[in-house]
Amino acid sequence: MKITLLGTGDSVGTPKIGCNCRTCREALGGGRTRRTRFSIMLEYSGRVVLVDTSPDLRWQLIRNGVSHVDAVIWTHSHYDHYAGFGDFYRVQNNVDVYGEKKTLDYILHYLHFMSYVRHDVELLKPFRIGEVNFTLFPVTHYCIGTPCGIIVEWNGKKLVISGDTNKKIPDESLKLIKNPDVFIVDAIVPPEYKVKKHMNAEEAMELSKEIGAKKTILTHLSHLYLPHDEASEIYPLGYDQMVIEL
Repeated sequence: MKITLLGTGDSVGTPKIGCNCRTCREALGGGRTRRTRFSIMLEYSGRVVLVDTSPDLRWQLIRNGVSHVDAVIWTHSHYDHYAGFGDFYRVQNNVDVYGEKKTLDYILHYLHFMSYVRHDVELLKPFRIGEVNFTLFPVTHYCIGTPCGIIVEWNGKKLVISGDTNKKIPDESLKLIKNPDVFIVDAIVPPEYKVKKHMNAEEAMELSKEIGAKKTILTHLSHLYLPHDEASEIYPLGYDQMVIEL
């Protein structure tokens, strides 16, 4: 399975509108410091599955040469995680979409003009797309519906995507996400900052250690980090277009 981090930024991306910090200035020139909003692409057996659909999805798909998507899984109903689905309009009809019921209710009301095939998913119950098992697990993050992370199981390998969350993940979820081969985790700010809805880098790395992750990649990153090359000497930061093989 090929995993591509299409976008690794937070809700405003980097550079941030109106900001003149060193990180945003560097991001204007491109490179790994520039971050579009959060989306992940999974490719296996000729299938393309998206985890969330960033507002920047149009460009993310174009630069990766993607013309057809087999399925979309939404983690939660915040704008920066679903709004780009509208870019399928007049490109592809009847996309299979998966998510928790209240999350789908909210997103698909906003995207009422789209055609899609809806699949309501029960939390903590595996479902399949092709030969891959997916499981949505609840996390803690304010939004409409139930915010989720995703477990992906394929050929004896395990990928866990935390979804937007703080560190207070329910015990039932913590048990399920133990010992992943790859852990892609929300870490919106460096440790000198504290936020209620997300984890900082220190908290994310503590969670990684707690669950026994073999490889950890931090994502959903804000402009408050140092430029990428400097910050990645301290933390295992992901970047747009990063590819991981599972």
